[in-house]
Amino acid sequence: MKAGGKAEFSTMASLKLKPDALPPHVAPYYVATATLFCCAILLAADSKILLAAGCLVVGLLSWVSTRSLLLKVASTQKQKSLLDAQLIQSQKMSAIGEMSSGIAHEINNPLAIIGQEVEWLRHLLGELNVRGVDGLSECLDSMNEIAKQVVRCKEITHRLLSFARKMDPLKQKVDVNKLIEDMTRLVEREAVHKGIRIIRDYQSDLPPAYSDGPLLRQVILNLLNNAVYAIGKDGTVTLVTRLAASDALEIRVADDGCGIPAEHLDKIFDPFFTTKPPGEGTGLGLSICHTIIERLGGYFSVSSEVNKGTTFTIRLPV
Repeated sequence: MKAGGKAEFSTMASLKLKPDALPPHVAPYYVATATLFCCAILLAADSKILLAAGCLVVGLLSWVSTRSLLLKVASTQKQKSLLDAQLIQSQKMSAIGEMSSGIAHEINNPLAIIGQEVEWLRHLLGELNVRGVDGLSECLDSMNEIAKQVVRCKEITHRLLSFARKMDPLKQKVDVNKLIEDMTRLVEREAVHKGIRIIRDYQSDLPPAYSDGPLLRQVILNLLNNAVYAIGKDGTVTLVTRLAASDALEIRVADDGCGIPAEHLDKIFDPFFTTKPPGEGTGLGLSICHTIIERLGGYFSVSSEVNKGTTFTIRLPV
């Protein structure tokens, strides 16, 4: 009896029978077959041992089929929840895009009027200052600050419009090394004053990319500005271009700055998400960059470690 029991369970183990090994639509047939088999045995021989064995087999196969069905239902529910979350996120993005466009247009009009009035006041204050009227320096400083904030607000609304607008890239052959170098020279002037060194590691025989030059410039400039901001002072930005495959090239922008916490890495491409202090970032730069690269038929990824640095990688078709 014990030997028979051990043999039965070792056989089941050798078959490596798992609860989720039976498809839901097949499992009930296993139960039915086992039941008929056990009934046949019980009719053939009146034995308590056979009765117990038959009940055990039926119970075991019933448990296996039920467990398999439950696992499949749970897996289906999980996939449904994931798809629902993706649908909600897509609807949110669509709503944000439409709302952003309307808000940006509404804000641009009063901003233009404020800017014009500020210029007029600055002109009047300048004339009074020439005539020797005292106490105008603070007023001029205030006007300059207002003008500065107006420009900042315009930049935000332009980014909102860029985010909401469907960008249809005009693809043509682009010299990626030259494009990156042109953007690097713009950023390097400010970086040098902060003790930040920019290292170039361009592949000399890099083939041209089939891309949109102006849109790609926007992406590279944004990544360079982010790298300089992340370092703050005294650091290194490394630019690398490589032929990644026969039909793709790779651009890497790496810095040794503060890095991005792991819990933020999956959010940095979301619109309006930013790790910068309030008033220093809109949270649209990387989102727009990600959208641009996708529309250029490329791939955009990031890797980062806190206090060691961040690397953004772009792959583009050639």
